[in-house]
Amino acid sequence: MADLPAVAVAISTRDRPDALARCLESLARGRQQPAEIVIADQSEGLATEALDAPAHRIRARPGGLAAAQNDAVRATSASIVAVLDDDCVADPGWIEAIARAFAAPQLGFLSGPVKPLGEAEPGTHAVATRTSMERRALDGRTLPWDAGSGNNFAFRRDWFDRIGGADERLGPGAPGKGGLDMDLFRRLLRAGAPGLYEPDAVVFHERVSTEGRLARRVPYGYGMGACCVLWLREGDRQALPVLGRWIAMRSNRLARSLVRGRWLAVREEALVLGGTARGIGFGIRAPKAPRA
Repeated sequence: MADLPAVAVAISTRDRPDALARCLESLARGRQQPAEIVIADQSEGLATEALDAPAHRIRARPGGLAAAQNDAVRATSASIVAVLDDDCVADPGWIEAIARAFAAPQLGFLSGPVKPLGEAEPGTHAVATRTSMERRALDGRTLPWDAGSGNNFAFRRDWFDRIGGADERLGPGAPGKGGLDMDLFRRLLRAGAPGLYEPDAVVFHERVSTEGRLARRVPYGYGMGACCVLWLREGDRQALPVLGRWIAMRSNRLARSLVRGRWLAVREEALVLGGTARGIGFGIRAPKAPRA
């Protein structure tokens, strides 16, 4: 353990003190402790401030998740930063797995599995899950949605700084609504950062209601459509093929769900595709914005 690199953890939160407390408890139970924990707080209430936690809490700028993530990363001092959502629980081996992976000096960023938290209950659904336990390299040919999830990833700070951090036009709470993680992974890979999907770096994500799952579908598609157009505007020649692959994948899922009579899935895919179309429009009209 003493020979492994230090890992900071960045957590963005907004008015979810109970979930945040559970998240912090999971880190405290880890086999290796983070070098530091930075909480970027955008809460309107005061409950988060009342938490007694061994963490550095900062008041994040308004503007959405991307602004909070940038503020959290800026406040860290370790060369490796892991990002965890406040409604997630880290596996006891999460930090250790990340540190072991980054013992390889060439690694630029890492993602890992996201599994549903707790037992399934009627009316609840897993979201943003990644259950593959196959270790694989990530490179410029990797499709953004295959690279990982925004609730479980880590990077070398110099690579994050090199690409300008998170794009504050994207993600929850910003005009771009979603796509924050897809954009970050795409720009890291495009810049040449060697990536890794590490099956030992596991987190568990809170389940949501049917209404909660449906509410995420439009922003998910919106962000992906926005990202692809923004990449195209940046000169990314693969942006249109990536958008085509995305639309084809979601359309195929819609068609299969129709054939099988899976009406909730039909509704979900229709919302994603509708969001994608609207996101393309946002990507076209979005002003250029410097990244943090």
